[in-house]
Amino acid sequence: MKILYAIQGTGNGHLSRSMDIVPLLKQMGDVDVLVSGNQGDLSVPFPVKYKFNGLGFIFGKSGGVDLWKTLYKAKLRQFIKEINKLPVEDYDLVINDFEPVSAWACYLKNKFCIGLSHQAAVVSDKSPKPDDVDMMGKFILNHYAPTNVQYGFHFAEFDKNISTPVIRKQVRQQAITNAGHYTVYLPAYDDSRLIKRLSAFKNITWDVFSKHNKKVLHYKNVHIQPINNENFIKSMASSAGVLCGAGFETPAEALFMNKKLLCIPMKNQYEQHLNAAGLKYLGVPLMKSLKEKHHEILSNWLENGTPVKVDYPDRTKELLEMIVKKHGGN
Repeated sequence: MKILYAIQGTGNGHLSRSMDIVPLLKQMGDVDVLVSGNQGDLSVPFPVKYKFNGLGFIFGKSGGVDLWKTLYKAKLRQFIKEINKLPVEDYDLVINDFEPVSAWACYLKNKFCIGLSHQAAVVSDKSPKPDDVDMMGKFILNHYAPTNVQYGFHFAEFDKNISTPVIRKQVRQQAITNAGHYTVYLPAYDDSRLIKRLSAFKNITWDVFSKHNKKVLHYKNVHIQPINNENFIKSMASSAGVLCGAGFETPAEALFMNKKLLCIPMKNQYEQHLNAAGLKYLGVPLMKSLKEKHHEILSNWLENGTPVKVDYPDRTKELLEMIVKKHGGN
C-alpha cells in the first residue's frame, strides 16, 4: 500500500507528532512524506519526498500571528502550482495533518483524503469553545485543508473521533525531576520583551527557548537559548513548571510530565483560543498576555500553581491501524 503522509510545517507541533506517526505508518505500507510551510524549528529523522512552500502563518514579536506579513508572504501562484503537480492519485491512502497542498490537490482531483490532526478535534461541536468566536479564524480552520473524514487529537476525548495527544517516545522515556527552573516557550514574543517581563520575578530562574535568537544569552535570572528539540525536552522534564503559548504539543507534553502549566494564547490565532478553552476545561490557568497588568496571575501560579492530572496512554499505533484498515480501499 502506498501512503502519502502530509504535514503542516508551520510551528513544531505537527513535526514533533510525525516523529512517532511516520515510523508506525512505515510498518503498514510504503510511505512518502510531504512537508509544507517554513516556520518549524525541528528536523525530522526520516526522508521528506515533497517540500513545499504551502500556506504558512508568520509569527509576530508581540504575542501573536502577524496577519499582514502572513498575507504578504503568501505565494498564491506558487501554491496553485504545488497543488497541480502533486500526484495524489498515485497513492492508495492520503493522510493529512492540516496540510493545505495535499488537501486541495485531493479536493480538486476527487481523491479521498483523511484528516488526522489536532485541528480536526478543536472544530468539533463537542470540544470546548472560547466565549468570543473569531469568524475569520473559524472559516480558516474549516477550509484551510479540506478532508473527507476527520480524526483528531485533543487534551481530552471530547468526541468519538477524538483521541488524547500523541506523546513522543522521546518524551515518554524522560526521567522527570525538579531542578527548580521554569521552562518558557513563547515564540510570538521577542527576547527583549521576555527579558523585561520575566526578569521582574527576581527569585525565579527562567529557561527561555527563543525563535528569535541563534545565540545563548544570560540576563540576570533569564537564560535564553535557541530552540533545540533535545534540550527543550530535557528542560521541561527537569523544570518546576512550563510557561508557554496555547499550542497543542508543548502543553500536552507538559501535562504528561505532570508539570504545572500556565498558557498565553497568541493574539490573532483562533486555534490557540480554542486550545485555551480546552486547557481551561481541564483546570489549567491562562494569561491574556505578558503585560504587567496580568503579572498577578503569573505570580500566583509561581507561588501556588499545581499540576493538572491527565492520562495519555500510547494508542497511536492502534489508531493508525484502524484508519488504514477502514480507509485503505478508498
